[in-house]
Amino acid sequence: MVRDIWAAGDMYEPYVGRWSRLVATAFVESLASEDGSRWLDVGCGTGALATAIVAGAHPALVVGIDPSLPFIRYARSGQPDHRVVFAVGDGVALPAGGGAFEHVVSGLVLNFFADPQVAVREMSRAAAPGGTVAAYVWDYAGRMQMLRYFWDAVVALDPSAEELDEFRRFALCQPERLQALFEASGLSGVATSAIEVPTTFAGFDDYWVPFLGGQGPAPGYVAALTEDRRITLRERLRADLPTLSDGSIPLVARAWTVRGMA
Repeated sequence: MVRDIWAAGDMYEPYVGRWSRLVATAFVESLASEDGSRWLDVGCGTGALATAIVAGAHPALVVGIDPSLPFIRYARSGQPDHRVVFAVGDGVALPAGGGAFEHVVSGLVLNFFADPQVAVREMSRAAAPGGTVAAYVWDYAGRMQMLRYFWDAVVALDPSAEELDEFRRFALCQPERLQALFEASGLSGVATSAIEVPTTFAGFDDYWVPFLGGQGPAPGYVAALTEDRRITLRERLRADLPTLSDGSIPLVARAWTVRGMA
């Protein structure tokens, strides 16, 4: 049984949050939205997607829900806009009434639901007729490179950890599976696409230290290692990562998006 920890926003942000904010901005730009729309952000985490919505979509209301109270507190602390409301909530039992939102969205969350089908159906229920239901997830199998390098190094050193690799755990995170999931939920006009953002690390410590924060699958794996094994993994990654002469590490992160109409 794998238990992923999501309890410290200040640890999550330097790990993945700084990159998810770039993806969130591009995701919101890709959705056609009218000024004054109502948005529901399912699994809002530290507020990256909600912040992008406020900045780029001119909403009347953004409601963000997440089961993690510490993440909700972090999101509230960084978002003073009165149009944004964050609350603790469960994505498979949304508190919203049916048809309450023109846009129901989710960022980097679908693969963590025990039953993503239930989650998407709840998202569809919350969407107004003709409204947009959309989500994005990391491309764990390929070009979410900071994680691909990490898990490739882990499995090379410890083949028994292969089933912990997010690529294997989250088979949903592929365009054809996301398409099938949304279509099976009764959404129309389903389409998928890719978003790529640069993830350039200033140096090796900028890459490695966030893995020590314990937030999410990969840092959870690092936290469970003995000190000797942690050092071995660190040095394997130092050798494997593409490092430029100035010490920087230029990577990219790709997310798969999926959207449909309620």
